[in-house]
Amino acid sequence: MRILLVASAFNSLTQRIHTELRERGHHVGVELALGDEELRAGVARFRPQLILAPMLTTAIPEDIWTAYTVLIVHPGPKGDRGPSSLDWAIHENAPQWGVTVLQAVAEMDAGPIWASEPFPATGGKSELYRNEVADAAVRAVLLAVERFEHGGFTPEPLDYSRADVTGQLRPYHAQEFRRIDWLHDSTATVLRKLRAADSQPGVLDSLFGREFFLHGGHYEDQLRGPAGTVIATRDGAICRATADGAVWLPQLRARRIPGGPATFKQPATQALGPELLAGIPEVPVTPAEAATRNTWSELRYREHDEVGYLEFGFACGAMSTEQCRRLLAAYRQACARPVNVLVLGPSRDFFSNGIHLNVIEAAADPAAESWRNINAMDDLVEEILTTTDKLVISALAGNAAAGGVMLALAADEVWCRSSAVLNPHYRLMGLHGSEYWTYTLPRRVGAAMAHRLTSEPLPLGAPAAARIGLVDKVISGSAGDFWSWVRQEAEALAAEPELSDRLIEKKRRLAADEAVKPLSAYRAEELAHMWQNFYGQDEPYHRLRHNFVHKARPCGTPAHLLG
Repeated sequence: MRILLVASAFNSLTQRIHTELRERGHHVGVELALGDEELRAGVARFRPQLILAPMLTTAIPEDIWTAYTVLIVHPGPKGDRGPSSLDWAIHENAPQWGVTVLQAVAEMDAGPIWASEPFPATGGKSELYRNEVADAAVRAVLLAVERFEHGGFTPEPLDYSRADVTGQLRPYHAQEFRRIDWLHDSTATVLRKLRAADSQPGVLDSLFGREFFLHGGHYEDQLRGPAGTVIATRDGAICRATADGAVWLPQLRARRIPGGPATFKQPATQALGPELLAGIPEVPVTPAEAATRNTWSELRYREHDEVGYLEFGFACGAMSTEQCRRLLAAYRQACARPVNVLVLGPSRDFFSNGIHLNVIEAAADPAAESWRNINAMDDLVEEILTTTDKLVISALAGNAAAGGVMLALAADEVWCRSSAVLNPHYRLMGLHGSEYWTYTLPRRVGAAMAHRLTSEPLPLGAPAAARIGLVDKVISGSAGDFWSWVRQEAEALAAEPELSDRLIEKKRRLAADEAVKPLSAYRAEELAHMWQNFYGQDEPYHRLRHNFVHKARPCGTPAHLLG
């Protein structure tokens, strides 16, 4: 079928549904809801049989939903209505929630129901959205599409007298519901409030006499202090005491001053600055120690049956210069351990999205910081590429984009959860890209496909990535299922008697490749392009980055995409 996705932004869920529908043979277009007239023109241009709205913050015009069947994906159970569904679910500690696909009508979220799927509600909003919500949404969307395509299905009118209609109309989850009472709220309550707002809008609060939105929250198992005070820092995050414990706050966003410039999320210590944090201790934790504790750390390391697992998790998948350097140091430490197989990847969210555009935007010299950041990424990728005494596996439980995809390709094998969405291009940020992609990508998929992947700003689902050789193995199921499978497969590899032969061949191939063209030559050529992108006249990168960080245009995507 011809299916048009209408969305307020080409976000992770819209991309996931885009890839899932294309995987099943549908012709899929994307139109961003940037205005009614633009939307009408996009619908007329694409001529859809069905319109799907995976993520929408504005109403579809009546003349569209009366002329076409328009299905809305709502992140709530049957009967749930309102703009803050997930916020309320987390705030109220709901054990289970749902995704409902309903037909657009005049009253928001009140249309007939085409499908509904439950999911366990655990974790913070953004991580939940990209995992359990996305999985349930895909199941519901595919069922609704199948019912529409086959015909004969009558959608279920919304009826609150039914036992399975458990939702209700809820108001916007305003800051009055999110406010933290640091002197009296328990740590569990504080974490629920933080996690219900971790991506947007954040929790408005006061620190050192200034107002900030707090983004993200993580438990701390040891540090304690007077409730409400900042008692420690670690790798850009701050630790704040609660009435009965403490929590880590990794990101802050200054409240916008009326008439002042827009603000954006930054690492907490960067947003506060050294003067406000003077005298507050930096309390480090090693990756190995973090793996045994309930504390915040971007890095964890553990071993089991001759396999090392280096887990990393960076907010939104963005990796600043310092984060790249810390991961490189942890990687080198892991390489010094007596293991034969090393697995890299986060537990369930983004693998990586490359350089940290927010940190770059906040820098006094964004071009210079961009240069430092890309070189730090290249240093990390080079270290992985030149590891010849271990088999290195990139394990992608979640999405990856731009330099994050190329980071994954530095490993010997790439294993993906089937739900992972890959964007192996830099085009939307006006960059040539580095991370040795001109070496690793053609080696995997060939020169023609490498050119296509880096030229077309379209997402690629994990199954499609496996078919073209971009990734090696794909497994379906939850993030927990994926990691159970990864451990089993990695430990089987470590036990294979042929592993030593594989490592010898790995070393031989790298030497042969370098004899033809040294890795340093690939890096130099890529960085020459990047220098031009960062410092050249009339280059679009700085404008595109600024617009992305300040959300001047949704997700930096074109107004419409045809797949």
